[in-house]
Amino acid sequence: MTTVTSPLAGRAIGLAAVPDPVFAGAMVGPGTAIDPVREPAEAVAPVDGVVVSLHPHAFVVVNASGHGVLTHLGIDTVQLNGEGFELLVNKGDTVQRGQAVVRWDPAQVEKAGKSPICPVVALEAAADSLGEVREDGDIAAGEALFSWQ
Repeated sequence: MTTVTSPLAGRAIGLAAVPDPVFAGAMVGPGTAIDPVREPAEAVAPVDGVVVSLHPHAFVVVNASGHGVLTHLGIDTVQLNGEGFELLVNKGDTVQRGQAVVRWDPAQVEKAGKSPICPVVALEAAADSLGEVREDGDIAAGEALFSWQ
């Protein structure tokens, strides 16, 4: 079983609350979402593994079990063309849970007219393979978000 931890501090809100139909409908995969604290922050790896996809606004870490976890920093943030985001690792790097991957500022994202809400998604997972999914309440970076069988 894989425990996926929060890449950010904020409030767990669940995928259904994400202002994007693709994420809200769990079409990308099941998971939850974080409404982040509005201050500059480092998004950290939610699992130990290899960074297989890395963009300023999103990254995927795949662990030894083959579980890929997508952290998407804000909604429609690809349109910011990386402005306000700083990559701290490289694609192909092995990272530890809690290691900083991207530095960003959710308040800047909001000022640019985008939602700073961050989906955290279990890629290619069956909906019933996740347990203990956090969908409300304050959460610190590194706290358990969900378990994945």
